[in-house]
Amino acid sequence: MNIRNFVIIAHIDHGKSTLADRFLEITNAVPKDKLVPQFLDRMNLERERGVTIKMHPVRMIYSIPGSSEKYILNLIDTPGHVDFNYEVSRALAAVEGAILLVDGTQGIQAQTLSNLNLAQKQGIKIIGAINKIDLMDESLRQRRQKELADLLHTTPENISLVSAKTGEGVEQLLRRVITEVPSPVITSSQNVLKALVFDSYYDDYRGVIAHIRIFQGQVKISDTIKFLISGAETKVSAVGYFNPDLRKTSQLQAGEIGWVATGLKNPNLVRIGDTITLTDSRVAVQPLLGYQEPQPMIYASFYLAQENKDFDLFRQALLKLKLNDWALQFTPENSDVLGRGFRLGFLGLFHLEIVKERLKREYGLEFIITDPTVPYRLRLKGRNNYIVVTNPTQWPSPDKIVFSEEPWAEVKVMTPPEHLSRILRLIHSLRGDNIQTYTFGENLVVECEMPLRETIRNFYDQLKSVSQGFASLVYKVKGYRKVDLVKLEVWLAGKKFESLSSVVVQQRAEKSARELALKLKELLPRQNYPLPIQVKSSGRIIARETIPALRKDVTGYLYGGDRTRKMKLWKKQKQGKKRLLRYASLQIPPSVFLKLFSKEK
Repeated sequence: MNIRNFVIIAHIDHGKSTLADRFLEITNAVPKDKLVPQFLDRMNLERERGVTIKMHPVRMIYSIPGSSEKYILNLIDTPGHVDFNYEVSRALAAVEGAILLVDGTQGIQAQTLSNLNLAQKQGIKIIGAINKIDLMDESLRQRRQKELADLLHTTPENISLVSAKTGEGVEQLLRRVITEVPSPVITSSQNVLKALVFDSYYDDYRGVIAHIRIFQGQVKISDTIKFLISGAETKVSAVGYFNPDLRKTSQLQAGEIGWVATGLKNPNLVRIGDTITLTDSRVAVQPLLGYQEPQPMIYASFYLAQENKDFDLFRQALLKLKLNDWALQFTPENSDVLGRGFRLGFLGLFHLEIVKERLKREYGLEFIITDPTVPYRLRLKGRNNYIVVTNPTQWPSPDKIVFSEEPWAEVKVMTPPEHLSRILRLIHSLRGDNIQTYTFGENLVVECEMPLRETIRNFYDQLKSVSQGFASLVYKVKGYRKVDLVKLEVWLAGKKFESLSSVVVQQRAEKSARELALKLKELLPRQNYPLPIQVKSSGRIIARETIPALRKDVTGYLYGGDRTRKMKLWKKQKQGKKRLLRYASLQIPPSVFLKLFSKEK
């Protein structure tokens, strides 16, 4: 069967989308007058940031010059950022081959190794390619070829040299895909439909559009299909392939990648990794091996800003967005200050930023976002099992806790040797340990273990700073370690505000409390009474600041006479301010939350 399904995987900014442009140009899949740079990056957010956020499938038709035989090439362009590794794993499960692309001017990076590991676990054919050869001399080309060949356990001659910008070597690489990537394996049970859902999104008119890879059988319009995990049944209203826009066809057969319009209006009925079959199948169908449920690494609460309180729209937006981003998780919650909202789980801070921007642009929603936290694990008195706490408001009282644990990450950094000392100092300052270094080509690889909170929130940005942007990073959750954790509670005018609570390591509690108190003193508006700011831990005040009251000159109309007249008025004013403080009902403006936590993102 003349079908080749493959992906392009690479470190961020190594030229995946530009290489995909050249493939589209060579196969005439897109007219040249419509082919813009990074064509498959369809979202404005992707173009603005210059980074692929979503996988993008496209079908191309190609004939090798001199041959009349045509090949259907199904390409999936994948993200390169570490936060979107889940997208890469989903794409790899739907194909038989991968192009591992390396920017020759930068060499192999940490994410290159991570993506290679994912592809090797799938057991698919991997073709190595060096990009940007137009910017390299001959000696550098040979070095990069050898580095990648050693990584793939092959010879340098099997590493393609291409320039995605100029097109040099790209058509030869495309021919390697045809000759080296195996065609889909077609089983004997052709009458039994088995299709894997690897992505989806919501269409207002056609309901859920499921992106599928068919492993057995075929699907056509008016077929009644069933989702094995959710149990949902529906009649197919349309099928087709990606060009890269949706193109209709009469049917999709085994080995093909395409889409089906399900007509389902409930986004909960379609799950990534589900298996589709026909409802009238007389053969018992076993679900295909889907995907592991992604585990969020950080959590943050999202509340609608005052000017945008359409909570139902917010809920529907999250349901529809989850179709297109299965790694997103959310649960409803309430705040005494901010009202109703959702606690959202993300794979990293960049993932959080992208979700926030998509909700804003696609649904017009503005948010107040609380301080991101990682999941902590606690053992409580009288219980033999652990509880996982993802929100500081759920933190139990200290007398109930036997011990607490925080997640740790296995971190791998690739850097030029001249930045090693600064990176090691940074790792030590963020509580990293088990540090090992070894040489990889011209670079050094630093492997260590670090608290997940420090890895996600502080390490990445500081790493780019100390290495002048040359170091790259990948990490994965390794497990939990015991650590003394405490909850910081914020009390304003004698009232506790849970929305400002946080969980920190005991040894850094006082420093964090002082910083938080000073920030609040700077941000909170002054009142007609002195506003005390107290940060408590285990019932003890460990940081305190006071915002002075607004002052009114109550003696301004007096002139002359004895000073005691003024003193009586000042005393009366002071007593009045005490009464105001006693009955105060302080409201924190949403702008305070925005300014307080914006630097964290």
